[in-house]
Amino acid sequence: MSEDGPEDILIRAKKFALRIIKLYSSLPNHAVAVQVIGKQFLRSGTSLEAHLREARRSRSKAEYISKTQLGLQELDECQYWSNCCKKVARL
Repeated sequence: MSEDGPEDILIRAKKFALRIIKLYSSLPNHAVAVQVIGKQFLRSGTSLEAHLREARRSRSKAEYISKTQLGLQELDECQYWSNCCKKVARL
């Protein structure tokens, strides 16, 4: 399979999720706001691979597109929560 094939994106999604988990684990425990925002960040950042795996098992092109779009929406949400974490950390 080529480097840019479906397996490559799944590997990259797994590495991304592991980085999200590591970052979440490093957040301070005492800041409630950071932990709440961090959990949202964790959920959105780790769901990408699940959506891509579902897309791989899709039964139609439309279903494949729908599942990959859900993954993109999760990435967008992850970016939003990441920005929130950065802003709260500066307070």
